[in-house]
Amino acid sequence: MSDSVPIHDTPILGMTSRPLVPQPVEYGDPKSNNFWVEYPNGLVDLSRSTHLKELKDSAEKQLDIDPSKDPGAQNILHAGSKTITPTLLPGQLEISVNGGRTVRLDTEKTAVVIIDMQNFFLHKDLRNHPKGLACVDPLMRVVPFLREKDVKILWVNWGLTTAELSTIPPSLVRGFAKHGSPRGGGFGSELPGDFGKLLMRGEKNSELYGSLQGLYEDGRDKGTDFWIHKNRISGLWDQTLLDNFLKENGLMTLFFAGVNADQCVLGTLIDAYFKGYDCILIEDATATTSPDGAFESVIYNAGNSYGFVTSTENVIGSKVWD
Repeated sequence: MSDSVPIHDTPILGMTSRPLVPQPVEYGDPKSNNFWVEYPNGLVDLSRSTHLKELKDSAEKQLDIDPSKDPGAQNILHAGSKTITPTLLPGQLEISVNGGRTVRLDTEKTAVVIIDMQNFFLHKDLRNHPKGLACVDPLMRVVPFLREKDVKILWVNWGLTTAELSTIPPSLVRGFAKHGSPRGGGFGSELPGDFGKLLMRGEKNSELYGSLQGLYEDGRDKGTDFWIHKNRISGLWDQTLLDNFLKENGLMTLFFAGVNADQCVLGTLIDAYFKGYDCILIEDATATTSPDGAFESVIYNAGNSYGFVTSTENVIGSKVWD
C-alpha cells in the first residue's frame, strides 16, 4: 500500500494555507463580469474591474512590447519580485485578510451583513453571552467607517409575523422551544418582563441590543442602513428578502458579523457562498455561545473554504484611493 495520502483525504487547500500564486490567475469566466484575479504579491482583486488580458494588453502598450517577438513578455505582469496590478481606483478598498492576502473590493458592490445582534441573544436578562457582547464595540467602530465608504449596512434579524409561525418546520420549532426556561417556550411565546413575544416583529426582544439600536436608527435616517427580516437560521435559505435586496442593489461582496457564529452567521455565509457571493468574515465582530472548537471551525472554514477572514482593525486600516 502506498504511503502517500489519498487526495480526497487531504485538507482543502484554502486561502489561509495555499502558497502565493507564481503568476497572476483569473478565476471565473473571462468573458463575463463575474471574476476574481489573484496576483503573486498576495492581492486578490474582487472588484471585477480589470480582466487579466486587459491589464496585460495595457502593460505591453505602455512598455512598447510586442509579445510575438519577445517570448518573455508572456510573464510581463510578474518578473522577479515585481508584480504589475491594476491601479487602485476611487471607490475601491484594499483590506488585509488572514493568510497573507489582501482583498480589493468595490464599495458600490459591497455590504456588511450583521446578523442577530438582538436583545433575545444578548440581553443579560435573557442570556449570558459575554463573547457576543464583546462584538458590540468593534461594530460601533467599523460600521461608521464602512458607511463613509458607501458600503451598505444590512442588519439581518429574526422578525416573525403571525402568518410565518405556521410555516416554520418542526425541527426549527423544537430547537427554539426551551420549555421551563425564562427564554420562553418557542417562537411567539411570551417572554418575561417587557420583552414581548419571542422573536416576533416589533417586540423588544427583537430589537438590536443596547447602542446598536441607535447606531442602526442613525444609519436608517441617513439612508445607509437597512433592516432585513429573516425567518430561518440562514438569511439566504431561499429567495429571501436579503437575497432580493442584494440582487436589486448589485451587491456581490459581503462582510459577515454577528451571532451565533456557528449557527445563523455560518448558515447565511455558506448560503451566500453557494449563491456565488464573495464572503469575508469579520472575526472580532462574530461570536457564539458554543464551545471554543465551534468558533475555531467557523474561522478555519471561512478562510479555507468559503472566502476570507479579517478584523475590524484591518477594515478600518484599509488602503483607499487618494
